[in-house]
Amino acid sequence: MFPASFEYHRVSSVKDALALLSQFGDEAKILAGGHSLLPMMKLRLAQPAHLVDIGAVHELAQIQEQGGRILIGGLATHHSVETSSIVKAKLPILAECAALIGDIQVRNRGTIGGSLAHADPAADYPAAALALEAEMTLENPGGKRKVKAADFFLDLLTTAVQAGEILTQVSFAALGAGTGGVYLKHRHPASGFATVGVAAVVTLKGTNFDKVRVGITGLGAKAFRASSVEKALAGKASDAIAAAASHAADGVDATSDTYASGEFRAELARVYTRRALEQAVARVKA
Repeated sequence: MFPASFEYHRVSSVKDALALLSQFGDEAKILAGGHSLLPMMKLRLAQPAHLVDIGAVHELAQIQEQGGRILIGGLATHHSVETSSIVKAKLPILAECAALIGDIQVRNRGTIGGSLAHADPAADYPAAALALEAEMTLENPGGKRKVKAADFFLDLLTTAVQAGEILTQVSFAALGAGTGGVYLKHRHPASGFATVGVAAVVTLKGTNFDKVRVGITGLGAKAFRASSVEKALAGKASDAIAAAASHAADGVDATSDTYASGEFRAELARVYTRRALEQAVARVKA
């Protein structure tokens, strides 16, 4: 199918993009990599009258380390996140997550900011962003504001990004000594999305868990922190993983579709949470 008619605007600065969003309001959409928006436009699920292309705002594609945090611009492609020497050294779980997204064509064009702002319930990044306790920078004509990942994903395809705002940067604390992480997923055979995906980041104190963060995607309407699992492991040894992982789907209305029932997804969540926690523990470095 072909999208409805629209007017195309290509900008070279965040300021210009925000000005156009302010001018056209709800009739405008930001175009980054286009892998979420363009298919929706072709299906007429989205019919913006104006597309604001920010692809030429090159500073939004930068990846850098500053003050112990890894700063990733919203326009950084999945491929650049996957192959960044900084990300691989300081946030290996995020590079691993990026490498599992779609196929090479998607990874070369899709962006981290576009994926997070779209908040597909089966996207990979949200689980990793939650487990890594990422912080999103949102810009609007009045300035910038920061939103923690825990407060960012609100509902199905709904985030804390407000009208007239752009997600310009994602910030992560570098993983330190005593911490290990991993992202695992059951890949949908057609789309490549996560039927269920689990990101686990653990910090050990001796042989016991000092801190546990588990992000789960694909199970319900939005990605979420598996707080029941995290609480069940607080202060415990690794032999408590299996029992804790059994709570991975607690309180979640699991999605059912033609590929996987809600019951199957819930069981996947429990199994992949156990596996992710075990592998995260194995990756802890002194």
